Amino acid sequence: MAAVKHARVVWSGEGLKFTAQAGTGYSFAMQAPADEHGATPMEYLLAGVAGCTAMDVVSILQKKRQKITGVEVQISGTQAETPPNVYTEATITYIVRGEDVDPEAVARAIELSETKYCSASAMFQRAGTQITTRYLIEAAEGAAA
Repeated sequence: MAAVKHARVVWSGEGLKFTAQAGTGYSFAMQAPADEHGATPMEYLLAGVAGCTAMDVVSILQKKRQKITGVEVQISGTQAETPPNVYTEATITYIVRGEDVDPEAVARAIELSETKYCSASAMFQRAGTQITTRYLIEAAEGAAA
């Protein structure tokens, strides 16, 4: 049976400010324009892709017994100039920190996330978003480079 997810968004009554609530009960601010109190729905889409692939990459690298101490995923997206202003391009940069991290393991983890596991990036790809990925490996704090 397919997983069914739920969310709701409630208008605050002020401008374009909303409270979003995931099916788990977690709440967050959603608004336009974005500021330190809330992001736009399109920014949340970017964060969803970054979070989805980050979880995959960490899980895969741990299964590959890589000594990772940190993973950061940065994403930027370019939106079309005309409505509905979908993302036409996205660049994802993975910063993997650890000790003796194998670049081939990192590349394979990213590939598996992109092609098999990350449903959020698959949705971007199916919508026609051109995704570019790159990664950097940094030595763990206190480790020899």
